[in-house]
Amino acid sequence: MTTPSSDLEAEVLRLRAQVAGLRKMLTVTTQLNAALLSPDPQLEILLPAIMDAAAELTDCESAAVLLWDNDWQELYFAATNSASPTAHEVLGMPVPLTSIAGTIFRERKPLAVDNVDQDPRHYKNVDQQSGFHTASLMGVPMLSRDRVIGVLEVVNKRKLPFTPRDEQALMLLGQEAAVAIEVARLLVQLKSANEELSQVEKLKDSFISIASHELRTPLGSILGYATFIKDDATSADIAEYADAVMRNAMHLRSILDSMATLRYLTPVGKDVKPERVPLSSLLRDLQAEAVSMPSGVERNITFAPVPLYVAVLIDRERLGLAVANVMQNAIRFTAVDGTIAVSVQQRPGEVWVVLEDNGIGIAQEHLEHIFDEFFQVEDHMVRKYGGLGIGLSVARMLIKANHGRIWAESDGLGLGARFIIALPNA
Repeated sequence: MTTPSSDLEAEVLRLRAQVAGLRKMLTVTTQLNAALLSPDPQLEILLPAIMDAAAELTDCESAAVLLWDNDWQELYFAATNSASPTAHEVLGMPVPLTSIAGTIFRERKPLAVDNVDQDPRHYKNVDQQSGFHTASLMGVPMLSRDRVIGVLEVVNKRKLPFTPRDEQALMLLGQEAAVAIEVARLLVQLKSANEELSQVEKLKDSFISIASHELRTPLGSILGYATFIKDDATSADIAEYADAVMRNAMHLRSILDSMATLRYLTPVGKDVKPERVPLSSLLRDLQAEAVSMPSGVERNITFAPVPLYVAVLIDRERLGLAVANVMQNAIRFTAVDGTIAVSVQQRPGEVWVVLEDNGIGIAQEHLEHIFDEFFQVEDHMVRKYGGLGIGLSVARMLIKANHGRIWAESDGLGLGARFIIALPNA
């Protein structure tokens, strides 16, 4: 017959054991989170912590994690903390879905077997391979997003039978383990994908660099010979043919220049080196570049005077390329007898550089997309104005890296366009 005092003592012991289990669960959760937040989370680090906690919480000799391989469609031993010197030999070993672990996986329910020797589902090959004798076993399915990714099992409970509290603790730990394993796998996949992407980017940059170099050499010869032929032409027809060769060669050079800027389509903020640059100096460079651009000399390009004290905080080389790309875009979409005007407006905290043309204009539905990569207003089969569709994309990327903004305005087709570049005041 029990007394109230003995009942109270038993309840106190039960609550203490429960608190100790919860503390252990909290410790394991903290360890898993710390491992997942590390720069290189690895299953080899996560799984031992999971198994040690599982064995301790259920008072078992050891634990194991079995994972499902989607490619091979099999359940295999991924880890064990057994003290047996040959336990490692079962790692990677598949187990049939008719086994105890397989039953847990298939039925998605916990299962406890107090006497494994009397259960025909016990897969004896594991004990034979590892030199370890399994006397009792409890396992739970590891669920992630309502999908079973494996089984967490503990073996050889020191004091049978397995209890509902053992099952509850193991289920909670199995859920924690499933999430941790899935996150670790995803992070590994993401790291691999980033490494592959980085390699692709390097190959792309190398290809563009080599292609540009190899094409520029014969292009220079073509331009040189075409110039000689035009200068020494003995008839108007020959001069016209030479002029056509030169125009197309210059167009090809423009395409090569655009190809060389493809590398700027990726973020470049960390490479930007801002300095105080007089805006008048930057626009003088742009004016000189505009004249050297293909067909640029044929347009009426005007630059409003800029006070000498107006300066901006920019990476001169990168920002110069961005503004040149915007100018090239204006030249491309403005008729030979058209006009392009560059002006400056001072605003609180920033300076606006405005490029305004009386070219073909921009339809309202295209204003939000002209800065998208490879966006073309024209159909590629009937294109008139050429270009790769990356000039404005590169300009936006470089201006943004300089902590600036760019946008376009137009009253519609045939009514010209305005490009406003807002730069931080120095």
